[in-house]
Amino acid sequence: MTRGGRAVTIRTAVLADTPALESLIDASIRVLGARHYSNAEIASSMTYVFGVDSTMIEDGRYVVVEHEGQVIGAGGWSFRRTPFGGDQAIPVRDAHHRQPGRDPAVIRAMFVHPDWARQGVGGFIMRACEERALAAGFEDLELVATLSGVAFYERMGYHRMREIIHGMADGSTVAFLEMAKPGKDHQDLIN
Repeated sequence: MTRGGRAVTIRTAVLADTPALESLIDASIRVLGARHYSNAEIASSMTYVFGVDSTMIEDGRYVVVEHEGQVIGAGGWSFRRTPFGGDQAIPVRDAHHRQPGRDPAVIRAMFVHPDWARQGVGGFIMRACEERALAAGFEDLELVATLSGVAFYERMGYHRMREIIHGMADGSTVAFLEMAKPGKDHQDLIN
């Protein structure tokens, strides 16, 4: 249930969800990101960074949240080294595996439809992803946050690490923030 009392469901994403996910990502970045990014940054990042990561879906590590059959949120976790971005973010894609107990799992591709922002959907996704990553043997978690997501991730227990200025193929840049949640900070999920 959301904060507004509306029932939602969570399930593992499938490739057939791609059109709904593309629409969700577009709405989330264009509306929620507009407070922190210029129109030019959003346009470039939609071309070169943000999009569906089909590898996460194929790995079974991506979930969608639905309300009455509509995708209203999505997110996942990954054991791969890719830190952020959809299939088109070729410069940062890395299929090599992270090792449980040695490397952190990465929380990735968190998007909530603007009509559902601040209703608990993001927290619902985050808890599901964290629990699944911890169950797979990972102790520490990390993510690369959009500037519009930093406050949410801080509320979820993540700490700021460093700013990332990502250069895109058209010569423009977009800023992100690397964040981490050490194993000691999520004992509540383990117990």
